[in-house]
Amino acid sequence: MHFASPYYLWLLTLLVPMIGYYVWRTLQGGASIQISSVAGVVRAPRTVRYYLRHLPFALRAAAFALLVVALARPQDVEQNVRTNTEGIDIMLAIDVSGSMLARDFKPDRITAAKEVAGSFIADRYGDRIGLVAFAGEAFTQSPLTTDQSTLQTLLARIRSGLIEDGTAIGNGLATAINRLRESDAKSKVIILLTDGVNNQGQIAPMTAAEIAKAQGIRVYTIGVGTEGMAPYPAIDMFGNLTFVNQKVEIDEKVLKAISDMTGGRYFRATDKEKLKAVYDEINQLEKSKIEVMKHISYHELFLTWALAALGLLFTEFLLSNLVLKRIP
Repeated sequence: MHFASPYYLWLLTLLVPMIGYYVWRTLQGGASIQISSVAGVVRAPRTVRYYLRHLPFALRAAAFALLVVALARPQDVEQNVRTNTEGIDIMLAIDVSGSMLARDFKPDRITAAKEVAGSFIADRYGDRIGLVAFAGEAFTQSPLTTDQSTLQTLLARIRSGLIEDGTAIGNGLATAINRLRESDAKSKVIILLTDGVNNQGQIAPMTAAEIAKAQGIRVYTIGVGTEGMAPYPAIDMFGNLTFVNQKVEIDEKVLKAISDMTGGRYFRATDKEKLKAVYDEINQLEKSKIEVMKHISYHELFLTWALAALGLLFTEFLLSNLVLKRIP
């Protein structure tokens, strides 16, 4: 409830001296007579009038409080809010090649990439997001959807070894573009994450970038991997998984050229914290446009409170002049 003139509510503080004076006057009592003992008076039965003797004052005090509230003009507030959201269609293209098991990220690159991408998805409420995984070839793990629960489940299922090993950046980008081709969203974005150099696939990365540009799709590229050497997975002569330190090679020139051509940006993430910072920055760069139209209407309620106060005063009048006077 809203008050149009709330300063009138300060008048309620007058109830304190009113109640104080009433209590003081009651304790003072009226006329008295001297008797030798009050035992008989104490044992005398108490009538209904005794129990109702304070009710008139309580009704007057309540009526005063209601009149003060009426003066403050209580109002019922009705808000009509219409929200128009211009969502963004986003495809996440994630490298799942064997090198994504490198341990320069904790616990490894692909797990870190999935965790950070999951947080990014959770922050994009209202946007349609899809998922592409690529290595030596590419496939769609999830089409564009607003169902975050299903998308998070499908993201968790991504792992290395699902498809032929290698790094087909062009194929991964082209598959993501294909998923956005039928989109009618005003903003279409691809976030492509990889840790290597394009060495497989039928589509060259720059060819895919030209298609993205023609489709009005911005591509943000992320190169993941520490500077220098990193422990990469390898199979030893006994068929066991081991890790060998190798030089980190990311084709930053191509990744930067893709992002520049399409109006996006290239980022380098050398650890999980920097990768999270990259996604946070992209999250800020690609904000959905929200238009809010608000209409507020006020309905006056003072008459209801005033009538309630008058009703109490009328009840007090009847009680004092008709009821209590007839009760012994």
